[in-house]
Amino acid sequence: MESIVKTAGTQRILAIDIGGSHVKATLLDEEGQLLTDYEKVDTPSIPTPAKMIAAIEGLARSLSGFDKISAGFPGYVKNNVVFTAPNLGTNYWKGHPFGDELAKALGKPARVVNDADMQGLGIASGKGYEIVVTLGTGFGTAFLNNGRLLPHIELAHHPVSKDRDYDEYIGEKALEKEGQVKWNKRMNKVLSILKIVFNYDHLYLGGGNAQKINFPLGENISLVTNKDGIKGGARLWKQDEKND
Repeated sequence: MESIVKTAGTQRILAIDIGGSHVKATLLDEEGQLLTDYEKVDTPSIPTPAKMIAAIEGLARSLSGFDKISAGFPGYVKNNVVFTAPNLGTNYWKGHPFGDELAKALGKPARVVNDADMQGLGIASGKGYEIVVTLGTGFGTAFLNNGRLLPHIELAHHPVSKDRDYDEYIGEKALEKEGQVKWNKRMNKVLSILKIVFNYDHLYLGGGNAQKINFPLGENISLVTNKDGIKGGARLWKQDEKND
């Protein structure tokens, strides 16, 4: 791990990315610049809140010196409370005040949002109506207007065909089952739907499977990487300024 860059007069933010396979963490400055390499551990095999907190505490010990905590969680989160966790087990997490528990465990103020929302904050330009889509295990979305995060929509679980939602239609399992040719045809259809329904100013496509898209994209569609979303952990703490 690289040593922490000493930046005078700035607070440090512990940014956490919780996934179905790994939990990753790094330190950011207030502008979202990376201060350390990512540390990661395997997601607990039985991912209860208590075991997740223990995993994060282990990461935090090697990333000491932070003032705030930002966490991206794979589910529906509102006011720091988890309502769904499709890839971790909603029965473990439903109604769980994860933000408060994280703050108590690490002794610093914490904010928790959907993982795609945190990525979206880091990726969006802040100009107009923007959508950030993550293509990985499932189908994540974040919606922003002039850089302000809008209420989260679990579009992944909305029907896109007669008997499948977006996760089932273009998620990781669909890609493995159907192959890249058919998956790309489905992605083309999904992008057409998003344009018609949301009429966005710009759409960003990220996540591990975004790089597998093999058809031309519109002028207002961009491919991005997970690293492009790093700033989201810092920008999450600036949302209050945008709401003033």
